[in-house]
Amino acid sequence: MLFDLDGTLVDSVPDLTRCVNAALAHAGQPAVTQAQVRGWVGNGASRLLHRALTGRRDGHAPAAEHTAALAVFNAHYAADPCRDSRLYPGVLETVTRLRRAGVLLAVVTNKPSQFVAPLLDKLGLGDTFACHVGGDSTPRLKPDPLPVRHALGLVECAADRAFLVGDSHVDMMAGRAAGVATVAVTYGYDPACDFRALGAVAVLDRLTQLPTLWGVAAPV
Repeated sequence: MLFDLDGTLVDSVPDLTRCVNAALAHAGQPAVTQAQVRGWVGNGASRLLHRALTGRRDGHAPAAEHTAALAVFNAHYAADPCRDSRLYPGVLETVTRLRRAGVLLAVVTNKPSQFVAPLLDKLGLGDTFACHVGGDSTPRLKPDPLPVRHALGLVECAADRAFLVGDSHVDMMAGRAAGVATVAVTYGYDPACDFRALGAVAVLDRLTQLPTLWGVAAPV
């Protein structure tokens, strides 16, 4: 079972917003809101900073401005990636149940790798996943299938024996392109997505529905 991170397991927007605003202050720009950042996440930190600096999802900031802002963001986020981030309801219960049932778990995220383990450790999930694939683990990010295929290779699992759980069109497209069945959660950062149209085999309102969906018995 491959999991996206931000918007699927963790609501990280409060900390991302704090660090984005530190970068914007350094650039002499006004702060943005959590609602704005919530609509910009999903394509990695570099793309997030382009969006924050320009105020547009398709924006592209000047190279020098972007490089400086990204460095400030990374420094602040590395110093404290989990001040206000929280697991979504039912996440700890669900991944514990799956792991006890013998399901191999992994994380495939566009978040830079250096931030993944510290965030999971702080949230009590440090020993839960067999591997983490971050946004710089492969040359391309999701929705490219390469990160998903890389994770499958690390855990030696065939695509037709895996599921990718995510909250966005990025995850659905990456999973489908990698030949992996996808499961969508509706509480994340892409609520308007038509997950069924993108091939999701199930759409869940709560992650606690996941073990039951795949017939994983509750531990005795």
